[in-house]
Amino acid sequence: MDNQQVTLLALLDSSAVFDCVDHDILLSRLQSSFGLGGITLTWIWSFLTDRSQRVLFNGSLSIEIMLLFGVPQGSVLGPLLFLMYAAQIFDIIVSFGLSVLTYADDSQLYTSSACQHRNRRWLQPVGRMCRRAQSTDEVQRLTLNVE
Repeated sequence: MDNQQVTLLALLDSSAVFDCVDHDILLSRLQSSFGLGGITLTWIWSFLTDRSQRVLFNGSLSIEIMLLFGVPQGSVLGPLLFLMYAAQIFDIIVSFGLSVLTYADDSQLYTSSACQHRNRRWLQPVGRMCRRAQSTDEVQRLTLNVE
């Protein structure tokens, strides 16, 4: 039960990820990485496009704005589409020998090592992975907070 290992846990904090999903990148990834096409891809495109929002504050209604980015929050499909959008980040995490647990936009990275191997080199893959993930996120219009 106790195998004398130490585990390093890093929590990924992304900013407003559901609002930042680029529809063109998502649709392209759904087709190229997940093999979706035809009527399924058309249905998802329809789900994402022609959305608008208004805000009611203190009895005043804002002007309507068209939403050019993002997946609908509170929908069943929104978190799944986000995970498919961010799948490239999970590939990067695994390539650094780390494990990841994710629920919607909350991710936990972890790695374990025997106690005798605790040294600063053990931490380096996490730092390198965060820098690589951050540069990939910039391409995807996501913001990974690495502070």
